[in-house]
Amino acid sequence: MRRPVITARAAATFEPVGRSVATARAFVRDTLQGWGCADIVDDAVVLTSELVTNAVVHAGTAADVLCLRNDDGVRISVADRYPEREIPLQNAGQVVVHPDREGGRGLLLCGALASRWGVEYTAAQKHVWFQLDLPERPAGTRSAGPALPVDALPVTDARVRVAVIQIDRGGCISFWNEDAQDLFAYDPEQVIGKPLTDFAAWPHTPGTGTGIAEALQLSRWEGSYGIRGSDGRVVPVYASHLRVRDADGEASTVCLLVRDHERAILQSPQRTPAPDAATQAARSEGRISDPFEVFIGSPAPDDLDGLLQRTVERARDMLDGDAAYLLLATDDETELEVRASTGLPSARQRFARVPVEAGSGRYGSARMPAVHEDLTAVPGAVPLLSGTGMRSVVTVPLKVEGRLTGSLGVAAEGAGRYTNEEALRLQFAADRIALAVERARLTELEKLRRGSLSFLVEASDLLAGTLDRDQTLALMAQMTVPTLATWCAVYTVADQSSEPELSYVLHEDEDRIDGLKTLLMKVDAPEPVPTPGARVWTAPSDAAHDAALRTSMRSLGLGNSARPSTGPGATLATASAVGGETVVLPLVARNRVIGMLTLGKPTEEHFRQEILELAEDLSRRAALALDNARLYSERTAISQSLQRSLLPPELPVVPGVEVEVIYRAAGEGNEVGGDFYDLFPIRDGAYGFAIGDVCGTGPEAAAVTGLARHALRLLAREGFGGPAVLERLNAAILDEGARSRFLTLLYGELWPQDDGSALLKVVCAGHPLPLRLRQDGTVEPAAEPQPLLGVMDDLELYEQTVTLDPGDVLLCVTDGVTERREGTRMLGDDGLTDVLTTCTGLTAGAVAARVLRAVERFAAEPASDDMAILAMRVPEVPAG
Repeated sequence: MRRPVITARAAATFEPVGRSVATARAFVRDTLQGWGCADIVDDAVVLTSELVTNAVVHAGTAADVLCLRNDDGVRISVADRYPEREIPLQNAGQVVVHPDREGGRGLLLCGALASRWGVEYTAAQKHVWFQLDLPERPAGTRSAGPALPVDALPVTDARVRVAVIQIDRGGCISFWNEDAQDLFAYDPEQVIGKPLTDFAAWPHTPGTGTGIAEALQLSRWEGSYGIRGSDGRVVPVYASHLRVRDADGEASTVCLLVRDHERAILQSPQRTPAPDAATQAARSEGRISDPFEVFIGSPAPDDLDGLLQRTVERARDMLDGDAAYLLLATDDETELEVRASTGLPSARQRFARVPVEAGSGRYGSARMPAVHEDLTAVPGAVPLLSGTGMRSVVTVPLKVEGRLTGSLGVAAEGAGRYTNEEALRLQFAADRIALAVERARLTELEKLRRGSLSFLVEASDLLAGTLDRDQTLALMAQMTVPTLATWCAVYTVADQSSEPELSYVLHEDEDRIDGLKTLLMKVDAPEPVPTPGARVWTAPSDAAHDAALRTSMRSLGLGNSARPSTGPGATLATASAVGGETVVLPLVARNRVIGMLTLGKPTEEHFRQEILELAEDLSRRAALALDNARLYSERTAISQSLQRSLLPPELPVVPGVEVEVIYRAAGEGNEVGGDFYDLFPIRDGAYGFAIGDVCGTGPEAAAVTGLARHALRLLAREGFGGPAVLERLNAAILDEGARSRFLTLLYGELWPQDDGSALLKVVCAGHPLPLRLRQDGTVEPAAEPQPLLGVMDDLELYEQTVTLDPGDVLLCVTDGVTERREGTRMLGDDGLTDVLTTCTGLTAGAVAARVLRAVERFAAEPASDDMAILAMRVPEVPAG
């Protein structure tokens, strides 16, 4: 087997963090676009996203991404460093993983999108790779010339027979020549006077094509069908019909028929508009022979919009029309969507939808060719042309394998411009471009689908990356504008009894945001109904047009003489901004409507159905993200409120002693910390202080924290000494049973003295020891360690007396300070002592601030534990 030749290589490694997934997608996208492989970028990005997520999130290791370009396509490999973690493969007896589950979803996508894929295990890594083949691009040019070798000429019988059959106005055979007798083995007397339908095998499915009776009424018709011979077999024929009338004015149809393989004898040369210079030159050199290229021109546009625009322009020129338009059918073929036009007043009708069947008041059905000689005779017959000044129109269907895929129309300002002859010519052109248009449409839909999948992956990542409500609202709007809509408004609903509130407004033109917001504030919010899907909302457009009309009348001195609040220019600009289609999508999370996502287009523009479906998918994800942000905000508010309730509201002023407290809660505010402090008066001249740390976080730790702080105050004010206070607190903690938590606690009583010193009695129950800083810079522990609380029933604690002389500092901290880490290093008691040694002569506030700064600078990462710092200093006695 031939080994593919590698022509380019790119590799990168991504750390096991969530943001690496987005970085890996960007790496693959940039690499493939740089290689000119834009056709497969979306598939590659989606597959890489899933596989890197498996590596950095599920396997928890770094991901190595390797991109190789070869002569067949692109191979991308994603490796993680967890080879023991095997991934599920589809073997006999195993159940295929469900698409909605996280595990194995990347493999399902590989199987669906990749040309080839596989898994390789080594001793150190697991590799998942996939191959995406590049689409084939034809090389060279098509060539054909007027001179052909004999063996390439059309094949016929030795004697070419052309059956001539004449059909009268009633559809019966009135003439049958000798060649018809030879071809079908009927004598003239056997067929004359009988309907042609008795012999014709017409390939017709009702409602999807032209029937034989309709074909016989056209002025000219060509095509294939069959004639049943006398032996009952069907002879395939190619026919050319021509309507004629005799000298008496009697109409009939002359049918010329040959065997189908001899169709070149009758088939009419293609009628096309005069080619441009490039096309004429290519034709003269023999480079163009394809009927599609003859009509559309060479080179043909490679994108759907360009192809459709070229089609309507050529169709208009071919029939010398004043306007032309092309509509594509929706998936269910019940509606047609305007995709290209030329010569109409504006392109505002783009993506407008009209029904395929609209009853007798319209031009019958888009499934059939139709000619209107004068639209004024049947007002509203062609809704798309209402108010455009067009009077005559010819429309033909675009069909692929009998399915309606679109409709092509050419219109003129004069009446009676088009007949069946022009319908036939336009139908021939439509038949030649229908397949190319359908292929381009399907390609566009596939790209849109894959682009939508990539868009939703990116959107999900962004929405999952924040739990802030305001940021989530901003992301919702920024993801829709301008990708899906020109402007966006998000309404939120607090609860079922609340009215919707306008929470965020965004327009692609920042100058329009204020005017749009003002307009929406004056309009009643859309009703918050849980019905899925987008529904049209006309209130903004109606209100904007009314405001613009009133403003214009005031500026002309008509109506109310009061001056408008804004100038005509701003009001008209706002009306133009919201004058198109506006849709509302409900934001439903956990079976409750929590808001509405409103999307709008400027004047007379419409949304594509595919865009609305994508917006609906986005709204479901956005609703869940918004509700998660709401729940997180509520939880954070509750946690912060509970945390505040566990700390003293303010510190009392202690005469003769400086006191400073610094408290830092770790995390993002969603957990109640276990650290606490307190300073309170016990009685005249005596103050209690405490600093503690409850094991763990959350409600259980908060319960012990609240118990400890309030019990300390109550017992101290009842006259119990330090050991008695802590022993009773220990018993209360043990009484909590399974909810109890260990508690380290430093408790002391403080008495300022008349000589300027301060007397302290302290008990250190399992807590980091308090440190005393003397004026000479020496640091020593101010207490001895004793058992922590919440472990043993019988505690025998004792208190120690410490005297702080003027200039001395007592520093009390929680273990969040001493256990600050950087890799394998820890600040520890020695590090804290070194910091405190440098604080001689500083105030209590300065000491606490220096300790905090030293803790923060010790490591680059944010602190992972709560910390509390309590500094007390006896000021120096002024000299003299």
